[in-house]
Amino acid sequence: MTSSALTRPGERDRLVVKFSQIDWALTAVICLIGAASGLMLYSIAGGHWAPWAASQMGLFGLCVAMMLALAMVDLRVWFTLAYPLYAISLLLLVAVMLVGHHSLGATRWLAIGRFHFQPSELMKIALVLALARFYHGLSAQNARLSWWLLIPAAMIGVPVLLIDKQPDLGTAVLLAGTGAAVVILAGLSLRVLGLLTVGVIAVAPIYYKFLMKGYQHDRILTFLHPENDPSGKGYHILQAKIALGSGGILGKGFELGSQSQLNFLPEKQTDFIFAALAEEFGLLGCGSLLLLYGAAVIIALRIANISHSHFGRLAAAGVTATFALYTLFNGASVMGLAPVVGVPMPLLSYGGTVMITVMVSFGLIQAVRVHRYTEVTSGKGAVL
Repeated sequence: MTSSALTRPGERDRLVVKFSQIDWALTAVICLIGAASGLMLYSIAGGHWAPWAASQMGLFGLCVAMMLALAMVDLRVWFTLAYPLYAISLLLLVAVMLVGHHSLGATRWLAIGRFHFQPSELMKIALVLALARFYHGLSAQNARLSWWLLIPAAMIGVPVLLIDKQPDLGTAVLLAGTGAAVVILAGLSLRVLGLLTVGVIAVAPIYYKFLMKGYQHDRILTFLHPENDPSGKGYHILQAKIALGSGGILGKGFELGSQSQLNFLPEKQTDFIFAALAEEFGLLGCGSLLLLYGAAVIIALRIANISHSHFGRLAAAGVTATFALYTLFNGASVMGLAPVVGVPMPLLSYGGTVMITVMVSFGLIQAVRVHRYTEVTSGKGAVL
């Protein structure tokens, strides 16, 4: 069967046009961060592709292809899927509470044969899409201040509480931050924002005293005084600080990081890979990587800004906020500026689940870029 029999000429032309509209600068930045991941995973494994670098690079290649494929998906399809995807994600989070797989003191996964799936990752994208769809059909006045705000508050609060119960405080905070970013970008009144901020500050001591788990208390105390237990609970952050400081300006050199090579640095392939990078490539290497992260965020926000649909703007900006919060949380915890909450450095840390989530998010951003002139209606005409 010939290709012309499979695809009509007009359809092929449209696909070619769409493909040409992909933001290749953003794609290049993402690939550079992915290459840095492979380089670091190769180094900290003692100059071997196994056990991390080869599998990470293989998955990254597939994820890049997936991102480009998702860029072809019409914004109206994303719009139609928003609420169903949110509902499915919410049901999966409930299923985790009932029949979830328990590991390392937490119940965060659903086991499907040998495959373990973490529904909270799906919710990161589903929440943004659902909020973007909700605000797409809301007037500017109602987005600023009205009883309608109770709906997005519930949409954010329910999954945050379910994830916090797993317990997974890091993801819960990340999800709450992402949801708040979408609500603010949608036009929330600064007065309401101020009142909510005061409310969060007032409730924080109560949450700390009565609702936090014991290990979460320990994380905060360890963050404040890691030197009180240098060989126990404070070991992770102290070793990360040693790695960060010993790198200096230019670093010790590729494959020459003693903290990672001699296994003093814990979780060197996941949570603390940024510290390993600092030791080997110093301030210059860390600064260069952070510039790439900053470039990805700026390009993504520019894409959000040029979208003709409110849904596209909010969806692209929302998943960009998730990516930025990932980076800020991990960087702050590695540098001792925030408690360690198990949030990885996106695209740099080893791990498939977070990489897939991040690359689907960039696929959505690219779709907003490709279909930036598409008008998304809030009625039945939303789907082709």
